[in-house]
Amino acid sequence: MRCCLLAWDYPPSPSGLSTAAREIAESLAAAGCDMTVVTLDRRGSQQEYGVRLVGAAIDEGSSLARLRQWGGIGHLAAPIAFRRTVAALHRERPFDIVEATNWYAPAALLGRPGDAPLVTRISTPAAYSRTAAQGVREKLDAMAADRLERRQIARSIGLISNSAEHARGMESHYGIGSGVPHAVIGLSLPPEFLAVAADAPFDAAGPARILFVGRAEERKGFAELLAAVERLAEEAETGSGPQFSLRLLGVSDADLPGGLSPAARARIDALGRQPQERLMREYTDAHIVAAPSRYESFGLVYQEALAFGRVLLASATDSSARDFVADGGVLAENTSADAITEALRPLIASADLRLHHRERALKAAGRFTRQSLARQTLDLYRAAIARHQGR
Repeated sequence: MRCCLLAWDYPPSPSGLSTAAREIAESLAAAGCDMTVVTLDRRGSQQEYGVRLVGAAIDEGSSLARLRQWGGIGHLAAPIAFRRTVAALHRERPFDIVEATNWYAPAALLGRPGDAPLVTRISTPAAYSRTAAQGVREKLDAMAADRLERRQIARSIGLISNSAEHARGMESHYGIGSGVPHAVIGLSLPPEFLAVAADAPFDAAGPARILFVGRAEERKGFAELLAAVERLAEEAETGSGPQFSLRLLGVSDADLPGGLSPAARARIDALGRQPQERLMREYTDAHIVAAPSRYESFGLVYQEALAFGRVLLASATDSSARDFVADGGVLAENTSADAITEALRPLIASADLRLHHRERALKAAGRFTRQSLARQTLDLYRAAIARHQGR
């Protein structure tokens, strides 16, 4: 099967979407597919681990770069760049199937008559990571992104979600009708990541080291986590609570609120975006991984923390956390400062409790593999192609 995957970025670019793209591409290549990834973060073409990487970057000063500067309509620039590149490759040698994420709709202009059948793997919609739009430009951008996502979903001949609850929510969010093949397929982790995780030492002693991985946004429960850290820092400052530190990967100093208490600020290191090698070192050094998200389409950070056997604190507000974390981590009652504080306090106070939850995490790890990812994805591809041919 000749397959094309659209990606906003691809490793070594450090993002959840790039990690997912690599896992999908390399798992399908290992299963015997002729695999091409078209990615917007580079130019040129190269071969890597059985995958052909083709860059579709928008040149500075080009008409598409100028289009990007416009509110609303500027969101068409990337779909145009993707369509041009995919169409040229398709003319050279037709693809059997094209897959893309729903996030900001990179494939909104694909799925037309004459194109290869389109499959969308649904991650978190752009709307779920958005705070209330303030200005006219932001409102236009939000409206355009939402409409393009819906357009891409409507043109998709098959859909993939990472959990059953996520699939049900996305069918409601996008108004997806019956009859569209919609598979639930979990994502694997890179083999080098799993190799490091398997050998990572764990010393539960000493002040608790907490790690947060993600963006400083409402969906991630970031403000509530900081509020909990402020309370626990005050307790540590007065001697009524244990000592601890918090490292923020994916968050810069500029993302921290100005009113953060000195006691909390002294315990926080904001590391910004980092490559995978640094991410693995941070997991190795951490005792606790705090991921109190309100919503995750899958939650790669959950699987990463479990693979390293780290104490994982998530929120019962998130259905993916309820599905994937309950057997191996700790669930705060909800994504609130009170609930996060109550869940964190005993974990930072007791090394024995951290060791207990480490054993639970290791038992819950390894649920998803590249083999299962490829097998289930190909099953969905075949169903989508059959539906396309039937039309």
